[in-house]
Amino acid sequence: MGHWIVVPILLPAVMAALIVLAVRHDIVLQRIFSITATVALVAVTLSLVIFANNNNPEMYALGDWPAPFGIVIVLDRLSAMMIFLTSILGLGVILFASSEWDKRGQHFHALFQFQLMGVNGAFLTGDVFNLFVFFEVLLIASYGLMLHGAGAERLKAGMQYIVINLTGSSLFLVGVGMIYAVTGTLNMADLAVQVPLVAAGDAALLRAGALILLLVFCVKAALVPVHFWLPGTYANAPAPVAALFAIMTKVGAYSILRVYSLGFGENAGDMAWLAQPYILPAAIVTLAIGMIGVLAAKRLNGLIAFSVIGSMGTLLISIALFTPESISAGLYYLLHSTFAGAALFLIGDLVASRRGQYGDRLNTAPVFHQSGLLAVLFFIAAIAMAGMPPLSGFIGKLLILDAARDSAFGVWIWAVILVTSLMGIVGFGRAGSVLFWKSASVEGVIEVEGANWPVLPIIAACGMLGALVVLTVFAAPITDYLQGTAAQLFDTTDYIRAVLGEIPATQPGQ
Repeated sequence: MGHWIVVPILLPAVMAALIVLAVRHDIVLQRIFSITATVALVAVTLSLVIFANNNNPEMYALGDWPAPFGIVIVLDRLSAMMIFLTSILGLGVILFASSEWDKRGQHFHALFQFQLMGVNGAFLTGDVFNLFVFFEVLLIASYGLMLHGAGAERLKAGMQYIVINLTGSSLFLVGVGMIYAVTGTLNMADLAVQVPLVAAGDAALLRAGALILLLVFCVKAALVPVHFWLPGTYANAPAPVAALFAIMTKVGAYSILRVYSLGFGENAGDMAWLAQPYILPAAIVTLAIGMIGVLAAKRLNGLIAFSVIGSMGTLLISIALFTPESISAGLYYLLHSTFAGAALFLIGDLVASRRGQYGDRLNTAPVFHQSGLLAVLFFIAAIAMAGMPPLSGFIGKLLILDAARDSAFGVWIWAVILVTSLMGIVGFGRAGSVLFWKSASVEGVIEVEGANWPVLPIIAACGMLGALVVLTVFAAPITDYLQGTAAQLFDTTDYIRAVLGEIPATQPGQ
């Protein structure tokens, strides 16, 4: 693919700069530029998915510096899938935001494009230090987006979010420094070669660095006990920003999957599957806490935020098993949970904006404009997130349960997923009943002054739900792709050869 591999990073970066420099005073032109760039990004990433499906991993060396010394961008099936997912999500979010939200603060579209740049860079980079760099790009953009439109609660949650992530960034540098001190490299493919060769006397330092890095990724993925930042942040973020943040936790999950299957996978000797003992129990507790939060939530946005925590627990349970079957099941659930979470945040905003003074509080109120339509959309999104048939959440959980059958923790995984699924059904059922069914018996109609109810947000929310339908209808070909992706993750030969040119004879198993 040549230079096309780096386009998902360069396109939003150039567009963000262009918006700031040339059209920052014209919101209509900003929308045109931003939407056009995002549509182009969808087309480019789709072509990269098709290429990755039919070819071995391919490396792009920035500045033509050879690995492991230079900065490398690597396209394989997993990274191609993740940037395509990001672009589809980004398109829905930018359509939603372009109807009203982008007017509530400055530089929304530029920050949005920088956010896409950081996320795509994190998915494509083949170097741990540059993973840190792209983390910082996406986090800096997210700070601005989080505070977009201001407000006391949003400012409070935003400051907590900033402090937690700055702490995580500091720990990231510490972990990276420790790993580099021992191995002499931060290139992911080269780490796969060097980690098994680390002297016994340096093993403890390498393990400590790897576990610090794991802690940072768990913060990004909102895994217990470092999940506490997410409910307040997501519940108080602007709706399109919260929907875009649905991919942010997946960056953490992706980083765990990439680093600890490549650098600390089955060929890592004593360091093999280093992350597994820590992730699995934490993921089980995360799922339980998330669904308890769904049951206890008093606001719709809080309920949705806790459901995102629960979905991350389900996803990381699957990843923590570190088998080809569990990884492919987890990746399917990753796709599902991203679209389901985004759809719920968008629908939640549509509901809250029409309820006037009642907002997103889960209490009985008079009916509101378009309550019938929004009830249907909420019902579809709720059964998807709760994992009820026939939508993709049900398929994803079935795949995870099937992959966990032979695990030593299989009984615990089955029990927790089934029980928490019931809790999710009850929690979403309660919310829907209060917002729509009970409200229908209250006299009067809520009228919000000055609301013109644009169609574009409805289209964006329906698009997220449509993606769930696509995942359901085309589950067979999608899972075929994901099974190939999981197989590629476990057979690192092609990835290492694409980056380093050849696999050194010193690597165990080669």
